[in-house]
Amino acid sequence: MKKYIFLVALGFSVSVAQSQEISDALRYSQDNLSGTARFRAMSGAFGALGGDLSSINVNPAGSAIFSNNQMAITLSNYDIKNNSNYFGTSTSEKNNSFDLNQAGAVFVFNNRGNSKWKKVSLGINYENTNNFDNGLFSAGTNPNNSIGNYFLSYANNSNDGAPVPQEFVNRVPGETISDLYSFLGTNLPNNQYQNLNGFSAQQAFLGYQGFVIDAVDTNNNNSPYTSNVPAGGNYYQENSIYSTGYNGKLSFNAATSYNDKLYIGLNLNSHFTDYRKSSTFYEDNNAPLTADYTVSRLSFENDLYTYGTGFSFQVGAIAKLTNEVRVGLAYESSTWYNLNDELSQRLVVVRSASNADDITNDVNPQYVNRYELYKLQTPSKLTGSFAYVFGKTGLISVDYAMKDYSNTKFKPENDSYFNNLNSEVNSTLTSTGELRIGAEYKIEALSLRAGYRYEQSPYKNAVTIGDLTGYSGGLGYSFGSTKVDLAYSYAKRNTQQGFFSQGLTDGANIDAVNNAISLTLLFEL
Repeated sequence: MKKYIFLVALGFSVSVAQSQEISDALRYSQDNLSGTARFRAMSGAFGALGGDLSSINVNPAGSAIFSNNQMAITLSNYDIKNNSNYFGTSTSEKNNSFDLNQAGAVFVFNNRGNSKWKKVSLGINYENTNNFDNGLFSAGTNPNNSIGNYFLSYANNSNDGAPVPQEFVNRVPGETISDLYSFLGTNLPNNQYQNLNGFSAQQAFLGYQGFVIDAVDTNNNNSPYTSNVPAGGNYYQENSIYSTGYNGKLSFNAATSYNDKLYIGLNLNSHFTDYRKSSTFYEDNNAPLTADYTVSRLSFENDLYTYGTGFSFQVGAIAKLTNEVRVGLAYESSTWYNLNDELSQRLVVVRSASNADDITNDVNPQYVNRYELYKLQTPSKLTGSFAYVFGKTGLISVDYAMKDYSNTKFKPENDSYFNNLNSEVNSTLTSTGELRIGAEYKIEALSLRAGYRYEQSPYKNAVTIGDLTGYSGGLGYSFGSTKVDLAYSYAKRNTQQGFFSQGLTDGANIDAVNNAISLTLLFEL
């Protein structure tokens, strides 16, 4: 391998290896309830109502409902509590963050002529559709499975089911950990190893250099590997995940009204994301020591940074059937993302033996894998809406949205890794329905609001990520040209995702409880 070191010396840092998973697709395909306080208080059921800046994110025709120019800004406080249960051990982790999650304005141009096209509205609105600030801690004793199986899985099944050749995991004299780790992520010989994924080779390399795994036959370059983690013990494990960032959406809106009966609108949306995740997995075991060194404990760190931009569009219509009854229909296209991933890893292993001092192996490549730009296409969404307005005293509104997560695609699709991943997405995910119900009652200048929402699991098994149930409430007060709205929203969802995608696929049962308080200041211009 020493002959390849010159590639690293040139400073190459772009990796051709892939490490994307289904969870990455869902992170950018699912939207949280966000927006103005009035919108959140009614659980986002605005598809047939309009007249709110966040309503245009459901149905772009909603801006034509405005009778005058308006500007709104919303501040939100997010409180997330994750209750974890891993093999009977319960833990919890809380995260609290404060965010400017909405800002926008709409401008209404009335037609004073005899045309039945009564008005045109133009709007611009920013929303933080997903706040990624979160913390998760799970701990417990696994009686069967060790992190050693993670490294073993990649080492023995990388090249069309064949083991990773020892020449890619074993350094030669003068070759550093950084040299070989970075080489595996940047360039592999395009011959008999053309199907060897660089990410898989890197995981095998980390395990081998940390003495977590070893070749069965050191004289055979294509020998399978075995684990140095002793069997028969209990494995105490901790998994910590902390993330920060956001998924933002900037909408440029145009809508028009025909005879004050039919409203039609269009959104052009610019998306941008910035996501950082730091995870640490710790394991120790109580297996009896032997004369030979075995792995007694280890810590495995992964730092992921994903950033990129995207584009989508929305079209929608609202029909006022009577003065009381309104219906709406809206289509939201796929979001076409261009994403970049950066990943760094570190493995610290302690090996122990009877009547001998412990040995610590710190496998720290100090290298950032900067993967090639890839594309992600999220599923489209169709929303049907109904609203009944009780004059100027109140209203009730219902939205039902459909989205097929199995249509999510990583691109380029002719890439063998993405092709396999897309097949897994198609067989694992399914179509979902989301129900949102909102109500509002006015007492002079005071408005009382409440809402309910239910979203089905995107997984066919309905367990990996469960159904979501949410409730909301709030109030608003009008001072004339200035309005203040306050909302509280609650949502709960259960998940059971494996700590790793292969090898060690055991995971904790998580009850995620999300509480949010939002305050909106609205000004009529």
